[in-house]
Amino acid sequence: MTFLIVTVAWAAHTRLFQVVGKIDDTLALLNLACMMTITFLPFTFSLMVTFPEVPLGIFLFCMCVIAIGAVQALIVVYAFHFPHLLNPQIESSTHRTLYRQHILGIVLRGPALCFAAAGFSLFFYPLSYLLMATVIFLPYVSKACSWCKGRLVGPQEPPAHSVEFFTFDLHEPLSKERVEAFSDGVYAIVATLLILDICEDNIPDSKDVKEKFHGSLVAALSVYGPHFLAYFGSFATVGLLWFAHHSLFLHIRKATQSMGLLNTLSLAFVGGLPLAYQQTSAFAQQPHDELESVRVSCAIVFFASIFQFAIWTTALLHEEETLQPSARFGGREHAFMFAKLALYPCASLLAFASTCFLSRFSTAIFHLTQIAVPFGFLLLRLLVRLALALLRALRGLPLPAPGGQDDVRSPLLPSP
Repeated sequence: MTFLIVTVAWAAHTRLFQVVGKIDDTLALLNLACMMTITFLPFTFSLMVTFPEVPLGIFLFCMCVIAIGAVQALIVVYAFHFPHLLNPQIESSTHRTLYRQHILGIVLRGPALCFAAAGFSLFFYPLSYLLMATVIFLPYVSKACSWCKGRLVGPQEPPAHSVEFFTFDLHEPLSKERVEAFSDGVYAIVATLLILDICEDNIPDSKDVKEKFHGSLVAALSVYGPHFLAYFGSFATVGLLWFAHHSLFLHIRKATQSMGLLNTLSLAFVGGLPLAYQQTSAFAQQPHDELESVRVSCAIVFFASIFQFAIWTTALLHEEETLQPSARFGGREHAFMFAKLALYPCASLLAFASTCFLSRFSTAIFHLTQIAVPFGFLLLRLLVRLALALLRALRGLPLPAPGGQDDVRSPLLPSP
């Protein structure tokens, strides 16, 4: 929930600086205060998790969200007080007051819900969690309500002095470049956490090497074998998921709102990969928990990858708007991308299902999956080309000319 709330704050912050065109010293300090408050969210979240029934953790978490909204509102008020700092479109507009009211209303509605959640935390904390979850999904609920209202009432005339030509709305999709930049940042942080985990507690103590292993560093390091194996498997998973994400967005021309939500959910589970590493690196110390650890790790990888697959599926539903011409439905690049994004969901689901029948071999199954998937990525393009050639042979279709137009756009099956 904290990760999703941070993404909401990031989206609001991104849109805020679409309104603000120039930054002076005061705005820089206000922005620094906003960033500092956001960095305090993980601490208050840890308090919530450790003491779920104590209202102080929920109260402090809500106060952080309220403070973030208050600082963002101050940025809006300050920028509108000095119009030369605004985006040129708004600066030259005669309806700046309407813009300011519109933007402040969107910036403050999340903190308003958290203010109510902070109050309820004092006597009925479950409702506080519900209100905080509402902050995450409020833009999507609002859009769904607008859609239902349009269906029931019908289209309405736009109001006078409309601000439609410059929208500041959390349901509007962000630019593809910002989504990619945010995603790359999450993947980089996850990889860094894995590196810190392997470096922190896996260096043998010099005294233990002398006393327990008779001075043999090789024997001492062999004890940490499961940790290193889990590290390489987890890092390979992060790297290949990032590579699949990068390949996916190379084919995407525009990211829609639903694609942005699916990307956020995928990143939320990518952030759980260090947890999967900690689970699988403890096989030697806690062998009785191996089955549960493997299943938790498989579930994390499955959801991180299946949401990437869902992004691709959503993009195909609106391919004229979202995809590059070379990746249209039925082309070779479409088939290759489909196979690449389906590899991790299928492998993790197969590993999870295998542990249900072969629970005694759960560790071996998991390690085999970690080794097999990277090799599968290396062979994937060759396998897809062979599969397409076999399919064409079975259907009696001519092979496409190398580098020709049919190489990327020809359908897999003949038209009816």
